[in-house]
Amino acid sequence: MNLQQIFLEGNRIQFLWYGLEITLLITIFATLIGLVAGLILALMRQSAFAPFAKVWKNFRPISLLARIYITVIRGTPALVQLLIFYYVIFGSAPEMSKLWVAVLAFGFNSAAYVAEIIRGGIESIDKGQMEAARSLGLSYWQAMRLVILPQVMRRSLPAMTNEFVTLLKDSSIVGWIGMNDLMRGADNIRFQTGTAFESLFAVALIYLVLTSLFSWGMGKLERSLDVDN
Repeated sequence: MNLQQIFLEGNRIQFLWYGLEITLLITIFATLIGLVAGLILALMRQSAFAPFAKVWKNFRPISLLARIYITVIRGTPALVQLLIFYYVIFGSAPEMSKLWVAVLAFGFNSAAYVAEIIRGGIESIDKGQMEAARSLGLSYWQAMRLVILPQVMRRSLPAMTNEFVTLLKDSSIVGWIGMNDLMRGADNIRFQTGTAFESLFAVALIYLVLTSLFSWGMGKLERSLDVDN
């Protein structure tokens, strides 16, 4: 079969088009959740709250909770987490859309990695900047929001770009819960036509174009924010 027969006959190209929509929706919304939750987790990791300091000096419960979450999420496969979200957490809620199950699963998975990226960025900032901000009358959270975090986000752009690219590619496992993403679209074409190379190559090319465009865009943003340029 030629390419026209494989993709255009029976309007099979729609499998890839619809799959692309699903893949992009999951990636975009999961990225937003990952950024917000990751920032919260990173700040929790930095928390010095120690209510039992008199008897247990190094026990910081908020920081410990964040550390446990990050360790568990980073130490288990994304596929296992997706299946837990689908069959366990939302197993008794059939009205819950598979799309939002996937978004939440990938979003909270990404949050653990984003948290470590932001935490590393915070620790890379000279401590003197926090002290200077506090000496000017800013509270800890004001100093963090106005002085530290803007620098952290700029420094973290390369790592954040890698996390987005990873999230985009990892979304290809949503077929395990019956979603028709790009990979499932390629499978549908393969089943109907008995061909594998053409449909899989097309999907690989789409992923490559998406990741390349995003990396290029983030690279331009990074250079525009570089104070040395």
